[in-house]
Amino acid sequence: MTNRALCIVLFAVAAGCGGNRVAPGSVSLQTMADALYAVLSVDREVYAREVVNRLEFQEQLVKANEHYKDQKGLPLPAQMFRMGSEMSQKKNSTFSYSLLSPWPINKQNGPKTEVEQLGLRTVAETGRNYYTEETVGGKHQFTAFYPDKAVVEACSDCHNRHPDSPRKDFKMGDVIGGVVIRIPIER
Repeated sequence: MTNRALCIVLFAVAAGCGGNRVAPGSVSLQTMADALYAVLSVDREVYAREVVNRLEFQEQLVKANEHYKDQKGLPLPAQMFRMGSEMSQKKNSTFSYSLLSPWPINKQNGPKTEVEQLGLRTVAETGRNYYTEETVGGKHQFTAFYPDKAVVEACSDCHNRHPDSPRKDFKMGDVIGGVVIRIPIER
């Protein structure tokens, strides 16, 4: 997420857009995480629906795959998400976000901590957000997990047919992973 997008999100939260009125400077960490997720999830869905699904499956012009540079294709939605996360971290370390899964195609996107295992299991089983606090690298953080769902057939089809996928029975609308947002808590 760009700094501009972050400012828009935080301004909208502080201004009480969407009917949630809050006093300036009193935005809770959960409210901030929810607002960040709202922007991240919409960007992710728009890319999956309007770029990947349209150009690969509807118009059959170009394919999305892991080797998009070598094969002159499109980055996968998970790759776009990771690239955005990495760029955001370089520009602004106020928070971090990632896309993880209990069934990762790429092993680096699997849970690495007990909190990640619990959070991902919870969103996969319930389809609802999960919030907690944890200490990572000696730093206390508010951590929010959000269900990442297959929003178009291209999502479930790609996960089901990928040779490295540990699960092959996803349907559109299924939770295929989780968006994890971490916000440092100053003590």
